[in-house]
Amino acid sequence: MEHIAEAVRHAQAYLREHPDEARYPDSEAIATIADGLRCMVSGPNGASIETDMPTSVGGSALAAPPGWYMRAAAASCVATLMAMRAAELGMALSDVSVTVGSDSDDRGILAVDESIPSGPFSMSVTVSAEGIDQAALREIADWAIAHCPVTDAIRRAVPLTIAVASA
Repeated sequence: MEHIAEAVRHAQAYLREHPDEARYPDSEAIATIADGLRCMVSGPNGASIETDMPTSVGGSALAAPPGWYMRAAAASCVATLMAMRAAELGMALSDVSVTVGSDSDDRGILAVDESIPSGPFSMSVTVSAEGIDQAALREIADWAIAHCPVTDAIRRAVPLTIAVASA
């Protein structure tokens, strides 16, 4: 864990000295329809995921739906930041587990009722870890959730722009 703490301290020091280099455009995710409702999403350095929708809405259910990847992104981001924060504090965590759940209403995504949001109504995060008391775990989890870019984007309204281009 010391190498993680050292890397974090180095990155923090660099950004304090070069604040003009802290803001940048994030790497893009590019989705293309592969077949039916199955999408292939590609990103930097060969990164890729596949999404699909349930058969009840015409998908083939060959992959997780996009909303699950949002929860997966939040869970993995929080877990990662918990490990980083623990390392920074000189604490050892083991068996870290982060579960992110949400509650949704399909009438929103399927436009059955325009007054119902298409996204989740609420989300929950449950964390556990070994080798740490509950108060310290809570402090690390709160810090991780507060600094996770995924949970931050979920909690606040992020401006969204749309560009349309014909092929």
